[in-house]
Amino acid sequence: MLSQTSEHAIRALLYLAQRPTGEAVPAERIARALGAPANYLAKTLNALARHGLVTGTRGPTGGFCLRVPASDITLARVVEAFGELRPQAMCMLGDRPCSALTPCAAHVRWAQVQGAIHAPLRTTSIADLLDDSPREGLHAAGMDAGTHGPAAVAA
Repeated sequence: MLSQTSEHAIRALLYLAQRPTGEAVPAERIARALGAPANYLAKTLNALARHGLVTGTRGPTGGFCLRVPASDITLARVVEAFGELRPQAMCMLGDRPCSALTPCAAHVRWAQVQGAIHAPLRTTSIADLLDDSPREGLHAAGMDAGTHGPAAVAA
């Protein structure tokens, strides 16, 4: 569902959220801990910095740290930094623009499906993923926090 870049970004934010506030961690160290390519993760972290989610400092004691509390970083905010969750401009039934003003036969139902897919991303924060207490919404959706919790993301 999410791009590999968004998944790496979420994993990096989870890693940083577990560090003491303000501790700068070099991109290479984060990449090593996550098993991600260092250059790729550095670019991902720089994109997160451009979107105000992390702060990056250069130099021998430099690195990345959260710019805002983990509880204020929704998954939607992360994936939006990489161009995901944008409304589709093209019609599901053909090669033409489709919107609420010019809907196709599938538009209304497809918009509902997209809303249902994106809703958990808008209501789940990085801090929520690190909270291992059971969530009523996860159980109702058929997801068990034990199989989709922080360990599954960080693995």
